[in-house]
Amino acid sequence: MGFPVLLLLVWAIAMAAWFLVSKYVKSADMDRIKSRLSGTTKAKVKKGKAAAAGEPAVIQKEAVVKNRFAQLLVDKLQLGPKIGGLIEQAGLTWQPARFVHLTLMSFIAGFAIGWLMLPVARPLAVATGLLAGSGPFVYVYLKRRSRLRRFEELFPDTLEFVSRSMRAGHAFSVSLEMIHREFQEPVASEFRRTFEEHNLGLPIEVALQKLAKRVPSLDVHFFVSAVLLQKRTGGNLAEILDKLAYVMRERVKLRGRIRAVSAHGRMTATALTCIPIAVAILMFYTNPDYVKFFFTDDTGNLMMGAAAGLQVIGYLIMKKIVNIEV
Repeated sequence: MGFPVLLLLVWAIAMAAWFLVSKYVKSADMDRIKSRLSGTTKAKVKKGKAAAAGEPAVIQKEAVVKNRFAQLLVDKLQLGPKIGGLIEQAGLTWQPARFVHLTLMSFIAGFAIGWLMLPVARPLAVATGLLAGSGPFVYVYLKRRSRLRRFEELFPDTLEFVSRSMRAGHAFSVSLEMIHREFQEPVASEFRRTFEEHNLGLPIEVALQKLAKRVPSLDVHFFVSAVLLQKRTGGNLAEILDKLAYVMRERVKLRGRIRAVSAHGRMTATALTCIPIAVAILMFYTNPDYVKFFFTDDTGNLMMGAAAGLQVIGYLIMKKIVNIEV
């Protein structure tokens, strides 16, 4: 074997060894980077010191699905975006599958309680189950309404703060970031998220439109429309925000006056709705033989269904009368 052949063989062996070593090192580096980003690196234990606590992961992982049946319902009925949006507006960190699971468990518990405690009127067990099953939705709805109401209370002050900071020389995006340090929740977190989306490359128009989608308030839509219109046509944005804050405060005052005037009508609607229910419960415990007619007879079933339907219709009509939009 000549010297050129031997040199070529040594070169081939060296290149193969270099390729294998570099591939192994590269694979180890990638594994180490992935483990650091996912927060799964093991902390090194130093002498005399305890192991460091696990750091938060940079890569967001999907939560482990525990309620597989509820997740199957969410995926089958495509309820994830709707339920997820409702939960997000309420400021909760639930998964849609957890919400559906709580609803199903509440319905089963309410149905079981109604079946055991109402031996005479067992068909009402379905109604008690539906009433208990609506508990998670009512909780999320009340949290959402409270959060949006708190947002609308702080929003005029937020607009004036942005106006003052812009007059002081700050950029509009910087003013949005400063809201996180100066205001309370939920205004702070929503505007911080808007700023971070814009800071990571999302256009300010898209970030503001996503804010309006997350916070379904008329005031926020006014604010987003005013900012987008100013960016296209020009103008004094600080002055626009001051006037918009003034209009929002006047709307809040007018809404308060309307609620004070319509308080009597709302109390009347609640009383007229609760009185028949209270009377039915009293009759059920004082004279159950008289109430059996509405559950054992076909005519009684029709009468009870018609009465319940008319009661609901009457409540909705009275609610519509006293609900005045501003």
